[in-house]
Amino acid sequence: MKKILLYLSAFVPLYVLVIIKILIDIIFLNLSFNFLNTFTIVLFSLLIILGCYGANMAIKHESTPKSLIKIVNATNITEKYFLGYFSLFVLFALSFELEKVSMFVVFVLVIILIGVVYVKNDLFYINPFLNILGYNFYDITFINLNESKGEQKAKFFYKGNLENTEKPFTAYLSHENFSMLENKDV
Repeated sequence: MKKILLYLSAFVPLYVLVIIKILIDIIFLNLSFNFLNTFTIVLFSLLIILGCYGANMAIKHESTPKSLIKIVNATNITEKYFLGYFSLFVLFALSFELEKVSMFVVFVLVIILIGVVYVKNDLFYINPFLNILGYNFYDITFINLNESKGEQKAKFFYKGNLENTEKPFTAYLSHENFSMLENKDV
């Protein structure tokens, strides 16, 4: 369930854009409050709430064990993934006419298909919502100071820019494709 909520969180900006588009069209009398438009607004509002909850779960990392790590190498790779997803937002929000049942069904099917790929392949690091919240995505080589496994690699979200990597960091190693890194003042 956590994986699905993380997936939903990646599309929170899209849901907001679609709701804004529908409401503006209703205000300017291009659309009316019919069943489909009302259903879309309610459904996307629910998805925004669930997505925010999923992002909050990832950020709070309540059930994830904490480790102390020493960073060997860190590369910010946020830009490699963010713009591709952003173009998907623009495509859906601006070009899909969700007031038509056929377009709404296609929209839902595309979101489901992307979700299957996203969850099956653990693509949790492709999450523009976390980037909008100030998190950057890093590919990090590190040494876990709690274990003696040597150098390991994982992808981490870190709030802000990761500049000084001399001090140990608190890491929540929940998954090699989606882990959280916290402040260096340990």
